[in-house]
Amino acid sequence: MIKNDKTKGIIYIIVSAFFFALMGLFVKLSGDLPIIQKSFFRNAVACIFAFVLITKNKEWALPKGKNIVFLLIRAVAGTAGILCNFYALSNMNLADASMLNKLSPFFAVVFSLFILKEKANLKQILAVVTAFIGALFVMKPSFSFEAFPAFMGFLGGIGAGLAYACVRKLTQNGFKGNLIIFYFSAFSCLVTFPWLVFDFTPMSAQQWLYLILAGLSASGGQYFITTAYSKAPAKEISVYDYSQIIFTTLLSLVVFGDLPDALSFVGYTIIIFAALFNAWNSLRKK
Repeated sequence: MIKNDKTKGIIYIIVSAFFFALMGLFVKLSGDLPIIQKSFFRNAVACIFAFVLITKNKEWALPKGKNIVFLLIRAVAGTAGILCNFYALSNMNLADASMLNKLSPFFAVVFSLFILKEKANLKQILAVVTAFIGALFVMKPSFSFEAFPAFMGFLGGIGAGLAYACVRKLTQNGFKGNLIIFYFSAFSCLVTFPWLVFDFTPMSAQQWLYLILAGLSASGGQYFITTAYSKAPAKEISVYDYSQIIFTTLLSLVVFGDLPDALSFVGYTIIIFAALFNAWNSLRKK
């Protein structure tokens, strides 16, 4: 039995990365469906999953004071981030879309300056700039419509970064992780439901299955990443979250026969280097 909490945290975050890689795969396999429709079913399953856990653990509580503001920002930013990420997943290479979404930890550092009043040192700023340069290699901006999905993936990383900064603030205020997932998922479902009613695209049994599996995978990813960060500090284990790129690249190769081009691999290397540098700097400072 594993007794070391840091080792447990590393294992949980790698398992979480695998579930999120599966989520991306199932979203792409669901085919040519409206992004909002994909988002709704992904969040509906996550909402039910969180509801069951909260009820089981008797964690029900209403947000109060400033927690309401941070929960609202987390919900809006998270919903926008998912919509952008799903658009990128549906319109570009699976591994590229996942890597652009993995810029979120760096944007979380930026937003933490304002939300958590945490001061970024020169090395952290350097890591953010380096990650942005790596993103340019993955995005390959050409100011044409072909580059639009990559731009949406980049925006998805920004939205997720803002959402994670708010999550950290909420957990610091004692708000439970399962409650954050539930309120965010419920908000996202309420926002996207009107579009679903007026512009619902009939789905095959296979598409229903893929979207349900996407929701279950996302729920598993959320559960394990929340558990991971309860076992060890983010600065010690967050770098292992980049294992998702390995899982995603392998799944993309096996299922679709897609392999990222040379420039994308250069971008991956730069972004992962920036993540390793940032983690090493945090541990060295500790």
